[in-house]
Amino acid sequence: MVNVTNIQCFNSIEVYDPEIKEKTVRTRITCESIDGERHSFVLLSKYEKSLSEEHLAFLRLASAMPILNYGLFTKEITLKYSISESDVSLLKDLLDIFSRDIFINKLIRRKNPYVLPEFRLSDEDATEENAKPLASLVPASVVEDSQLCSGLDENSCGVLSSGGKESLLTYAMLKEVGAKVYPLYVNESGGHWRTALPAYRHHVTSEPNNGRVWINVDRLYTFMLDHMRIIRPDHRQVWSDTYPIRLCIFPVYVFYLLPIFFSQKIGNLLIGSEFDDPRISQFYKGIKHYYGVYDQTQDFDLRMEKWYEKRMPGMRQWSAVRPVSGLIVERILTKRYPEIAKFQRSCHSCHFQGRDIVPCGDCSKCLGIQLFLRANNVNPAIMGYGKKEIAAFPARLAKGGLRLDEDEREHAAFLANKYDSSIKGTEHAHVETIHLHKDTADMQLVPKRYRFHLLKIMTDYTNGFTKLYNDVWVPTTEP
Repeated sequence: MVNVTNIQCFNSIEVYDPEIKEKTVRTRITCESIDGERHSFVLLSKYEKSLSEEHLAFLRLASAMPILNYGLFTKEITLKYSISESDVSLLKDLLDIFSRDIFINKLIRRKNPYVLPEFRLSDEDATEENAKPLASLVPASVVEDSQLCSGLDENSCGVLSSGGKESLLTYAMLKEVGAKVYPLYVNESGGHWRTALPAYRHHVTSEPNNGRVWINVDRLYTFMLDHMRIIRPDHRQVWSDTYPIRLCIFPVYVFYLLPIFFSQKIGNLLIGSEFDDPRISQFYKGIKHYYGVYDQTQDFDLRMEKWYEKRMPGMRQWSAVRPVSGLIVERILTKRYPEIAKFQRSCHSCHFQGRDIVPCGDCSKCLGIQLFLRANNVNPAIMGYGKKEIAAFPARLAKGGLRLDEDEREHAAFLANKYDSSIKGTEHAHVETIHLHKDTADMQLVPKRYRFHLLKIMTDYTNGFTKLYNDVWVPTTEP
């Protein structure tokens, strides 16, 4: 069986060798449409310190990462430079995973408002073969692996920081337990940066180890949409709180930040990935996928550690909050670290009010955050929600549109009912526990030097431990 969908947009996408000039990196990306037209884009990144050729391997992978989102739509992805055996293996694995996730979650499961009607797919198109990438990955050459660095500091932790609750809590807990913490930001050139700006401003004045990389990858994604024949020409005027095609964005951030890890000898990379209930099926019509959040799963951490073993020995990638729900993340952050919590912005449409940045109050992220705050008896004004948004929340919540695991949503509403009788929910006690599940939240993956201390903080705000037994979360003893 072969791919019979009519969604090819390009003959090829070419990624040229990154050019380093002091603090700036330029990478030319060219796509050839199926009608033979060629279009080019310059992917830019700017650092706070000058780079050199020793950073090039990271930048080559960073430049390739966003293009993996288009494996379903082009026959070939050509890298105009040499990469190592482990680099190729990683890119091919991610290309397969990205393609399956985009196929299922952008083209099959839900109606995508950005895709032209004549190119929309149906359940009949959901086959293993159709979900495979159309693209072949073609590097200029493949060379043997070499070690990129050594002597990484196991007590230094770089936190991918976004201004969200998970990264802020991760930073705060690691500081408390004595780690040397680097809050590291990726500043996309568009409005996305507004979400991170309050936290970034705080860290600029309070944390000497803060760092930032500016990139224009958001403009690359828009450039690609401009030349995809399956996408509406007026896609820039379509508003949705989900991305049109791309899904996995953290690998881009990881590789653009790795030059900083290399230069500062940072031995731990943390992403604020919280609990996801493993009972939710990862298969659609027999096709495995990650609901578009592969880069927030333990599987991604493990795959990256396999790459680190070959290229950055001693490097670890993990999450400090994986066994607890978003409800608990918000509880610990607001109760234990309120002076940091006030910089949280979790919103798809943050906007300026004078110099302040405030959330919209109405997108799916805002609904989830306000529900968590009410469930934890915290005034939403702490995070910039105005009186109008706070008053409108119950009615907005009742309309739906909240994207949370069902148990977490219902239990948060159950707790919120104590403070607002108009919010109705159902108790699911496990939501307030520490979940022990080796396949998705293996505490053994947290470095030993931090494990006990982080668990101790979490136990102060949770109701014991649970494990999965016959598809039910049941109480268990402390590990």
